[in-house]
Amino acid sequence: MQMGWRWDFTFEILPQMAIATLNTILAAGVGYAIALIVGLFFLLGQKTPFKIVNWINREIVEFIRSTPLLIQLFFVYFVLPQFGVTLSAWVCGMITIGLHFGTYLSEVYRGALEGVPKSQWEACRALNFSTIYTYRRIVLPQAFPIAIPGMGNYLVGIFKDTPLLSTIGVAELFHAATAVGGYNYRYLEPYTLVGLIFLTLSIPAAMWVRKLENDVNKAQGKIKK
Repeated sequence: MQMGWRWDFTFEILPQMAIATLNTILAAGVGYAIALIVGLFFLLGQKTPFKIVNWINREIVEFIRSTPLLIQLFFVYFVLPQFGVTLSAWVCGMITIGLHFGTYLSEVYRGALEGVPKSQWEACRALNFSTIYTYRRIVLPQAFPIAIPGMGNYLVGIFKDTPLLSTIGVAELFHAATAVGGYNYRYLEPYTLVGLIFLTLSIPAAMWVRKLENDVNKAQGKIKK
């Protein structure tokens, strides 16, 4: 087996790695979209007037957050079929990622809402604003800038956790690199490309989130003036 870096082999596997990169981006995007929605449902579960519902919701959130994503993937993909629930690897991966990170985003949402001064809520009640109007025009515009850093961190976190999907056969970037390396008995180039691709995509994403946070804060500052 030839040692050292081979540029010809690198260029040969680039198309396959590029397709796998698109799959990784798709998996991260769909998983994040599901997590955003799931997080809202978990948040609403904590805001109900029924204590038993709040308690059950809280326990579910803590259970999901306290168990590894890999174990959850294995459970959904390998255990649920024994109870008659069979999902494809892609569907299993998207649902599991969405549920897992949805619990974290629900805490981000909750922290952002609690970051809005109580005087704002009291003023809205004193002015007899409806709940929908209070959230849409008063609370959410103030909570959104608080939530942006956490939401951005978990977007990058989902992207970096997509290699776990390879354990159930999802053809993402790490899965493709392992397949290429095993077929050609060369792992240096594919695994190096995986690291470079993740770095190339993660850094701009983090910079974009930081820029969005600064832009929103500037806009909020102008409105207050």
